[in-house]
Amino acid sequence: MNKTTNKYSPEVRERAVRMVLDGAGHHESRWAAIVSISSKIGCAPQTLNDWVKKVEVDTGQRGGITTEQAEKMKALERENRELKQANEILRKASAYFAQAELDRPFKR
Repeated sequence: MNKTTNKYSPEVRERAVRMVLDGAGHHESRWAAIVSISSKIGCAPQTLNDWVKKVEVDTGQRGGITTEQAEKMKALERENRELKQANEILRKASAYFAQAELDRPFKR
């Protein structure tokens, strides 16, 4: 699994998003605001645009899966994967012990 590091602190992200949302009226378009602000903090415009969209989803201004829902889903998927692995181990152990019981000599 590829895990990227966050180059920008949550405070920088939050401030940049706030600047885009609050300062959109000072630019000819939202994208112009994003390009201007992203160049000031040193990130790609698309990155800042993604941050803005994520905040809009999390605050209900835009449709989509919120960060909280995504984290819950990820945790449930991990738990499901672990349970499937445990079930597979138990199934194999059960088959092994059942075979061992059949291989035992019969005593009267």
